[in-house]
Amino acid sequence: MLLNDKAARTSRPGQGKELEAVTDATFADRVLGADLPVLVEFWAPWCGPCRMLGPVLEQIAGENAERLRVVKINYDENPQTGMATRVMAVPTMQVYRGGELVKSLVGARSKARLLAELEDVLAPA
Repeated sequence: MLLNDKAARTSRPGQGKELEAVTDATFADRVLGADLPVLVEFWAPWCGPCRMLGPVLEQIAGENAERLRVVKINYDENPQTGMATRVMAVPTMQVYRGGELVKSLVGARSKARLLAELEDVLAPA
C-alpha cells in the first residue's frame, strides 16, 4: 500500500490534515500571497523519502493549522515552479513568509526534528 494513496490516507486514524496541492498556476496566490507562513513540499510520486515524509507533514499541518499552512507541489508536473525556486532534489521543503523564502530543507525528517527546525518560522500561537 502506497502512503500517497488517497484511500489509505483517509482511512488511518490520527492521520492529520490532507495537504493542499498547488501548481505552477496557483503557487503565487496560494504560497506567496498567504497570510500565514507556508511550508511547501516539493515531491514526486516515484520518491520513497517523499512518501515517508507525507504523513509527517499531514500531522504537522493538522496540529499547527493556526500557525502554518502546509502544501505540496508535484515537482515533475510543475517544472516552472521547481526551476524558479531552484529546487534540485526531492523531497525539498521551503518555507515562505510574507512572500519571501525564509528556510529551505532538503530530505526527509522525523516529525520532532522538523518541528524543531520550523519553530523560528511558525506564526505565534
